Amino acid sequence: MSESIVDNIVPSGNSSVAIPTDISGQILDLDEDDDLEVFSKDTSTTLTDGSSFNASMQTSPASMINQYKLEEEEEDADTKDIFVTVDNPESHVTAIETYITYRVETKTTRSEFDSSEFEVRRRYQDFLWLKGRLEEAHPTLIVHPLPEKFVMKGMVERFNEDFIETRRRALHKFLNKIAQHPIFSSSEDFKIFLTAGTGELTSHKKQGPGFLSRMGETVKAVAAAVRGVRNRPQEFTDMQEYAEAFSQKISSLDKITQRIIREQKEYLEELKECGPTYTLWSQSEEELAEPLKNVAGCEDRCYKETEEQVKHLNDHLIPVLHEYVLCADTLKAVLRRRDNIQADFEGKAEALATKKADRDAMSDELDKAENRLEGANNALKSDWIRWQKVMRSDLRSAFIDTAERNVSYYEKCLAVWETFLQSQRTDAEGNGKVDSS
Repeated sequence: MSESIVDNIVPSGNSSVAIPTDISGQILDLDEDDDLEVFSKDTSTTLTDGSSFNASMQTSPASMINQYKLEEEEEDADTKDIFVTVDNPESHVTAIETYITYRVETKTTRSEFDSSEFEVRRRYQDFLWLKGRLEEAHPTLIVHPLPEKFVMKGMVERFNEDFIETRRRALHKFLNKIAQHPIFSSSEDFKIFLTAGTGELTSHKKQGPGFLSRMGETVKAVAAAVRGVRNRPQEFTDMQEYAEAFSQKISSLDKITQRIIREQKEYLEELKECGPTYTLWSQSEEELAEPLKNVAGCEDRCYKETEEQVKHLNDHLIPVLHEYVLCADTLKAVLRRRDNIQADFEGKAEALATKKADRDAMSDELDKAENRLEGANNALKSDWIRWQKVMRSDLRSAFIDTAERNVSYYEKCLAVWETFLQSQRTDAEGNGKVDSS
């Protein structure tokens, strides 16, 4: 098994993903098409005052990190043969409902597609359908999570710009994760999702398993879960322990980071008052008027830089952390499905051992169950390694990006106060010369 990045499991009475207690009362359950996840809007940061910095920053550690990331992106682009973009959201109002559709553009060089470019419109329910179909066809492969089914009061209003952009980014990432997957990207359902017109997609959805069939599978899964697994291979027990530990650690980090951002926003509100206070003071202190005004300017500039820093963390680090909180839940669900498949096989093996009648038919069923279990195990082992590689790359990139932004932030604030100190030393030297003369 691949080396784990999670160790020293923190004891917890509840390993499921929890919402911080201070906001748990602010959660709204929405219907299927009102779901929102907390992946944040992508907003680039800009330098508020470049006059304090010089060209030497082009060779700073932050710039070297940025160059490394660019080289990685170029390498990834060279190996991709399908590119998907989710954009151009549109609101639709009918007598029954209000919903949003997104344009899904696909460019590909794959021979199984009839054309090299496609453009369709999809709503959130269509993405849910695709995810469900992939999970049904490949129960032990890891499907990237979709947005959560809740929204915080006061965070967004239904269908405002932030809500729509937040969801668009999440759906864009979901499709690109599918496009990068060696199995999912070749799925017929994925191809139809990307290429079929609205009517054709609706018709294709109706061809899936019926309600009774799905209910039967659910009953079988519940029965297998109740029966449990008797002889789970150690490697899958290790995976379960890893998933639990990863879930606890990433959930804790997600909640801590969100708490830090909330506290920094409170700090910003206080910092915002500093500049005006120093300015007001300067009006009644003639001898200190100039230094006080300079301090006010420094406080204002640091406020702007801190505001950008908080926004960057909220828009870039938090989304990745929370994304992998959801991924941890997906891992545990995949492992449960694998256990259900094994429990089904073990149940058939017991039935064959205790029944003498119709042994040939039962033997055939047992062979099929054994083959299914072997396929499920092999699929999970392969996809587990792939997922860990992608996860580590995503988190490493997020941490590097955060480190780069921290370096830039502290350099800017340092330059602001160094400029102030230099001005005060110059004034002090000038006053000294005047006094000596």
